[in-house]
Amino acid sequence: MAFDSIFSSPLGPPACEKDAKALQFIEEMTQNADAVQQNVLAEILNQNAQTEYLKRFNLDGIMDRDTFKSVIPMITYEDLQPLIQRIANGDRSPILSAHPISEFLTSSGTSAGERKLMPTIKEELDRRQLLYSLLMPVMNLYVKGLDKGKGLYFLFVKSETKTPGGLLARPVLTSYYKSEHFKTRPYDPFNVYTSPNEAILCADSFQSMYTQMLCGLYESEQVLRVGAVFASGLLRAIRFLQLNWPQLTHDIRTGSLNTKVTDPAIQECMAQVLRPDPDLADFIAKECAKENWKGIITTIWPNTKYLDVIVTGAMAQYIPTLDYYSGGLPLACTMYASSECYFGLNLTPMSKPSQVSYTIMPNMAYFEFLPHGPNSSKHARKLVDLADVEIGKEYELVITTYSGLCRYRVGDILRVTGFYNSAPQFHFVRRKNVLLSIDSDKTDEAELQKAVENASQILQEFNTSVVEYTSYADTNTIPGHYVMYWELLVKDPTNFPNEKVLSQCCLVMEESLNSVYRQCRVADNSIGPLEIRVVKSGTFEELMDYAISRGASINQYKVPRCVTFTPVMELLDSRVISVHFSPSLPHWTPERRR
Repeated sequence: MAFDSIFSSPLGPPACEKDAKALQFIEEMTQNADAVQQNVLAEILNQNAQTEYLKRFNLDGIMDRDTFKSVIPMITYEDLQPLIQRIANGDRSPILSAHPISEFLTSSGTSAGERKLMPTIKEELDRRQLLYSLLMPVMNLYVKGLDKGKGLYFLFVKSETKTPGGLLARPVLTSYYKSEHFKTRPYDPFNVYTSPNEAILCADSFQSMYTQMLCGLYESEQVLRVGAVFASGLLRAIRFLQLNWPQLTHDIRTGSLNTKVTDPAIQECMAQVLRPDPDLADFIAKECAKENWKGIITTIWPNTKYLDVIVTGAMAQYIPTLDYYSGGLPLACTMYASSECYFGLNLTPMSKPSQVSYTIMPNMAYFEFLPHGPNSSKHARKLVDLADVEIGKEYELVITTYSGLCRYRVGDILRVTGFYNSAPQFHFVRRKNVLLSIDSDKTDEAELQKAVENASQILQEFNTSVVEYTSYADTNTIPGHYVMYWELLVKDPTNFPNEKVLSQCCLVMEESLNSVYRQCRVADNSIGPLEIRVVKSGTFEELMDYAISRGASINQYKVPRCVTFTPVMELLDSRVISVHFSPSLPHWTPERRR
């Protein structure tokens, strides 16, 4: 084609003219990343020069990078919280951003148990949409013919609330799905979903999932890619099919809609989709009735070329289960983003999960990197610019955004794997200080310790205490759940805490965890009940002996608060004397605490 020669790309031959322009944009942004970064910083500082936050540093109109680095401090969310709270309470003066704050994007929980409120401006939607527009042009380089079918994506909106000042506070993807950018997106043959907007935008998780699954089953032959945001979300969809296939196949057989789906918008759009198809219903019922679900994705959706899910970081724990259900389909991680900022994309999306690297797009924000690791002394922890990071080294990501975050520590630890042109590529290592994670939840060691302390208070009347504990995120169940191993000191064997008491300990722990965890439990059904496994007395001494036998120092040994090493987990499980689950859901409402 003519566009192929006009808009050629080093990444490969584009699938169409629109793709060619997107690939050319990637080339332009990455060829001189440092110059783009300088321009981005100048734009941000110029735009927000008169904000209350920047004026406190007496820049006097000086906007160069060196001055910025020498004057503006590196900060955390806690540093900004008083200013953010003023905005949330209704202060419309230019505190962080010269542009009006349009809403808050909710991020992972703070130590107080509430989600962080990330200020954003309307213009950020354009930047996020720009990054989305680059994903399929890159994917089309690796997988041909994606314009000949559809994507089955399980996408959901989550709870939103309003701050005292009237601004919406909601997750970043909920903001995007509810935006006109998504709802009125132009037709693109390479990006057609089986799920109707009405199903994606339905706040009722059952009705939304049911409708999306039903539409995906009706169009099973058209589906070329299956996905969700996180790996955990896709496995939840498979579990939903396991539980609901009799009703789904009934609807397909009869051309009717489950009476539990009451949303008027869904009912209206499904009237155009529903049709009796006994042969399809019989096929799905036959396959779903089998005890062995290995390869079920490619059985039901036989033309699926890959799964589109995030399987980096904590989500890597789901890879074996995804491989089981998909028969080993490729796992594509396409982009790297957060509530604070969208960062970049994967230019080799079909690479193995362990080899996934994201190319930071230098136009999205101003990026700096704090050296991280044992060789990074506190005296030499000077922030490094995007173009100056070194291959093989690990860094904590620090961002300055158009929305008013200045030198903000995101908390992500990244390892540099290489460069594309002059833009570095990073492997996501982990979230800083995160101990347990199943879905969008993030629980650190201090929070877990506090939850154990709160729960163990119940044991006092039985003259019992928790001697030691550890934990792990069990992803063999769907949904996954937290498992606690407790060794108890029982001073009065005749008054041992019973099943009801220990189950209540599970619930108290859940009540003590942050609002993100509790939302996943209550509203999203993406985390199962917390489990406590009581182990025999002396188990943690055996754990220490095992660690020492493998080279650990007896003087420096500390009980790990999270375990993943199979032999250690097998040792713990072999010493379990009782198992207890949370008997009910913890308290959670979408309203924020005042």
